Amino acid sequence: MDRIEQVAQLKRMNNCCQAVLLAYADVLGRSESDLCTLGKCFGAGMGGMEGTCGALVGAEMVLSLTGGNMMQAKALHRKFTELCGASLCKDLKGVETGKVLCSCDECVRNAVRALESIK
Repeated sequence: MDRIEQVAQLKRMNNCCQAVLLAYADVLGRSESDLCTLGKCFGAGMGGMEGTCGALVGAEMVLSLTGGNMMQAKALHRKFTELCGASLCKDLKGVETGKVLCSCDECVRNAVRALESIK
């Protein structure tokens, strides 16, 4: 199973950030428990849907933990935004507009796609 489908399955039992981190457990060298703990406060967007999407936060964490740099982080953010239509959870979920730009399942998939595109 590829990471894109794996992350969607992981999302069913974890928040968006945790799902992305767990999809990369094989390369991060940390236990699933540690990765779940690391990502537990980043579900539903930072600040309870007000801030950055948890899937993007998880992808940025993976990038950092695998030796990424700020230029790659900027490219990751840009690619995720291009794929999803926004990077803030409240915008992605249409909190203020009523228009959902990207489902959580698709956000976690797009976080993996964006990360893979810059590595």
